[in-house]
Amino acid sequence: MTTSDYEAGDLDAVDIGQVLRALGEPVRLAIVRKLADGQAHAKSIEEWDLGMQKSALSHHFRALRLLGLTEVIVTGRSHAIRLRRDEIDRRFPGLLDAVLHAPQPTR
Repeated sequence: MTTSDYEAGDLDAVDIGQVLRALGEPVRLAIVRKLADGQAHAKSIEEWDLGMQKSALSHHFRALRLLGLTEVIVTGRSHAIRLRRDEIDRRFPGLLDAVLHAPQPTR
């Protein structure tokens, strides 16, 4: 894979409906909540403990990245994922704060 395989989508081309649909998916919301700490997190399945196969988790990571909500940081052979908080806040002011402070969904 090349670096371009991990490029984040163009957040400026995304509308609020697309973001809300993505965050309406409980696994993606859980990912964004964890990434909201501002740290880059390893993409390993052990890091996330969301009760799913690696391929399913990768699907959710990819969906968030293609929307421009996250980015992959490649360091050698390791990959980490980071929330593009500043860019999201500029594009959709207050959205992440509202999402992050909303009650957790019940399972």
